[in-house]
Order: sequence, then C-alpha cells, then structure tokens
Amino acid sequence: MRISKKTDYALRTLFTLLENREAGPVSIRELAKRNNIPKRFLEHIMLELKANGWVDSVPGKNGGYCLAVQPEELTIGQVVRYFDGVLAPVGCVSVAEYKKCSQEDICYFRPLMGNIRDCMADLLHRATLQKVYQGFSGDYRKVRLNGHEGGEGI
Repeated sequence: MRISKKTDYALRTLFTLLENREAGPVSIRELAKRNNIPKRFLEHIMLELKANGWVDSVPGKNGGYCLAVQPEELTIGQVVRYFDGVLAPVGCVSVAEYKKCSQEDICYFRPLMGNIRDCMADLLHRATLQKVYQGFSGDYRKVRLNGHEGGEGI
C-alpha cells in the first residue's frame, strides 16, 4: 500500500493542528509552510477535511484552521479510506470495491492478500490521531525484508 500525496498532506496537516490545539487556529499559510505543502493544493484538502467535519475554519485576522473532532475519535484509517479509497492490495479481496478474478477459486495467494488487507485495515482503524501523536506504531514487529530493517528498500 502506498498513500497518495493528498493523503500524506492531509495527515501532516491534521497532526499540525493537533500539535497546536491549545494555541488556537493555524493559518493556511502557516500550515503550508510547516508541512512543505503547496498552498493551492492545501486549500483543496482543507475544504475536504472541513466537509468531513474533521476541521473547522475560524475567520478573521487571527483565524485559521483547528481540529473539529476529538483526536481520539478520528482514525488514520478514516483519512486514508476517504482520500485513497480501498485498502485491499488486489481487487478480488476488496470489501468496498470487489472485482471478480477468474482465478479466485484456485488462487494460492488470494488468502494471503485477504489477510494483508485485514491486518492493514485493523491497524489503520486502531490508530487514532491521538494514539499516533503519542507514539503508537501498531505494536507489530520491526519490518525485515532481505536483510533490511525498518522498511529500507521495500
């Protein structure tokens, strides 16, 4: 799974708003600057975040954006699913956008792909903004592939 730039930017922005929750609204210019996001692109993302009820806008000289939800109520999975759609690695194991495959009944790796989807969905939906902000990593063991650790080379 690879998240889109739009999802990446939305998550960066949500964490910036969480980080600055006590200080008040953050201007779109400041959000763009802090997160290295093109301002015009961020404007579209903020409209979508607001339409979902995840952020509020505050007008005025000291206005900007702030979280509209409790950080323990919004999951990374909700954001990823909204911006990127399905989590399934292949269409024949997708719950939301299932696509029939001629090899389903005899496929050796379909059950594995289903388990990957389930693990990914479980992890993303247990990971709230608050938990991740506090260091939640999912409690899964360190990634190891071909001698690489921490995901290098994957």
